[in-house]
Amino acid sequence: MAAANGAKGFEVPELDIKFTKLFINGQFVDAASGKTFETRDPRTGEVIARIAEGDKADIDLAVKAAREAFDNGPWPRMPGCARARIMHKFADLVDQHVEELAALDTVDAGKLFMMGKMMDIPGGANLLRYYAGAADKIHGETLKMARPLHGYTLKEPVGVVGHIVPWNYPTTMFFFKVSPALAAGCTMVVKPAEQTPLSALFYAYLAKEAGVPDGVLNVVPGFGPTAGAAMASHMDVDKISFTGSTEVGRLVMQAAALSNLKPVSLELGGKSPVIVFDDADVDMAVNLVNMATYMNKGEICVAGTRIYVQEGIYDAFVKKSVELAKKSVVGDPFNPNVHQGPQVDKDQYEKVLKYIDVGKSEGATLLTGGKPCSDKGYYIEPTIFTDVTDDMSIAQEEIFGPVMALMKFKTVEEVIQKANSTRYGLAAGVVTKNIDTMNTVSRSVRSGVVWVNCYFAFDPDAPFGGCKMSGFGKDMGTDALEKYMHTKTVVTPLYNTPWL
Repeated sequence: MAAANGAKGFEVPELDIKFTKLFINGQFVDAASGKTFETRDPRTGEVIARIAEGDKADIDLAVKAAREAFDNGPWPRMPGCARARIMHKFADLVDQHVEELAALDTVDAGKLFMMGKMMDIPGGANLLRYYAGAADKIHGETLKMARPLHGYTLKEPVGVVGHIVPWNYPTTMFFFKVSPALAAGCTMVVKPAEQTPLSALFYAYLAKEAGVPDGVLNVVPGFGPTAGAAMASHMDVDKISFTGSTEVGRLVMQAAALSNLKPVSLELGGKSPVIVFDDADVDMAVNLVNMATYMNKGEICVAGTRIYVQEGIYDAFVKKSVELAKKSVVGDPFNPNVHQGPQVDKDQYEKVLKYIDVGKSEGATLLTGGKPCSDKGYYIEPTIFTDVTDDMSIAQEEIFGPVMALMKFKTVEEVIQKANSTRYGLAAGVVTKNIDTMNTVSRSVRSGVVWVNCYFAFDPDAPFGGCKMSGFGKDMGTDALEKYMHTKTVVTPLYNTPWL
């Protein structure tokens, strides 16, 4: 593993933190309590800014604004094409601020600046455009009734939506949720993660600039047990969309059930298997698995962290994987030569290091990495374990860090059983040249998405979401649009009709 934390030799953009207050009803305002909290730079652990700390009182104000905008405002009543024009303008404004927005996610979350500029920020704008294209194509059906009745269905916006967004992909997850909800005609309150509130507040500003009416999009930073809990249990919120841990997902569902039985969609944890068969190109497979495990420093719900390699190529695969991991450059995410930045905060950093210690104590063999690699900030070496068994903590529990668990298998039947030996069901990868193997495995593994000879193959048109304890409900594709609408059936009698 190469470190890149010495003398700079690369440019860090100057960053002016413009927005630190809550955004409610089209205005930036202080928290009702006057309280603020720190957001820190994971490169150094230093404070970036103090952010207004929303809690129940602020959620109440934001929901009230969203309710008024839904019940009496123009957004749900606009033609879809009018919403689409505003969403396109919103996307254009995002594109105009790519550098600044990517820098915000880098200092707030430790994400690679180059990746933000190339993928995360443009990807958010493209999600807005995708759903803008769907906004004027929402329609129900004419029903073929069995009696002299005329029946049809309407697709109506579900109402006020509460979005709870995680810290690992602040921009991507913001637009996963906001884009289809806007297209459907909903109004909303977004609670970004307390670790990464900066870009969400900037997007609120851009939405207003684009012409999104006041009250339609509100952003309330705060903590889960206060602001998040208030939103999940709010009697005037019609829908919750949550991305985060399985443990918190349970609490969100419970709060929704105990309040107004609002529908909930959950995208939760994962422990995704990547299965590499003997017929795979070893170099291609090693590079693919390296990306699947270490992308975004392993802070990704679909990270491929359980790596099953067939016995015929296992030794060669392990050797090459260790060599590649040792070449990885860990350092300042503004450096274009860096492959891996810091974990998001001290808590996550310590959690990953604790799992590495657990892996060693349970008998797994540490082949490379496993240590901090800077005297400041939250940097961890890319880590590989072998001699891992399916019952070990590092094979069962989501680590959310740069830790790979390598395991050997013999047969297709065996590896299907191993791949499914988890409570999670978010994603899976299959690497093979055999179409029969691909078909058998992709239909047998219980997960929401299976990537064959690729990984992280996201696309706006491809629905994404899990099963089992990885949650339910889809982001992206037309499936995501459906979850922000409900179906109403309308029936009227037919008199003297020549046919039904």
